[in-house]
Amino acid sequence: MRKLKNSELGRITVDEFKQVQKTPLIVVLDNIRSLNNIGAVFRTSDAFLIEKIYLCGITAIPPNKEIHKTALGATESVDWEYAKDTLELVKKLKEENVKVLSIEQAENSTMLHNFIPDKSQKYAVIMGNEVKGVQQEVVSASDVCIEIPQLGTKHSLNISVSCGVVLWDLFNKLQ
Repeated sequence: MRKLKNSELGRITVDEFKQVQKTPLIVVLDNIRSLNNIGAVFRTSDAFLIEKIYLCGITAIPPNKEIHKTALGATESVDWEYAKDTLELVKKLKEENVKVLSIEQAENSTMLHNFIPDKSQKYAVIMGNEVKGVQQEVVSASDVCIEIPQLGTKHSLNISVSCGVVLWDLFNKLQ
């Protein structure tokens, strides 16, 4: 086995990314504090051809040196928009027939491996604050609450890790 060189990976350009059909997923970042987490979500969203990222509340926006450090240019490929209020954004998305999935530990949540998306449906995936998670009012307004099964002693995963796990799973199921 030999590691491939970057030139052998067959990656598309930013212009080609803008034109290619996207995965029917939107990522909503609800008050994310860490600029490194924001950048990592951009990079993961680029990898899975995510349609758009909404940066809400206190979530920082590009251009930003610290976001760029982990995004590695994905802020140029993935469409994004700032929305001040996450709950108002959720209402708007639902009016546009987007199903809203909060990623949170909650009563009556659906375990990620048990969630079967409708391939004809567009979904918004809400990732919450590093300490407080997704706001309760946003969880309450969501169509489904998805939980990542965890069996160890910790109560949560880092938001960028959670986002990667969820996007990979949904990307696979929607293919």
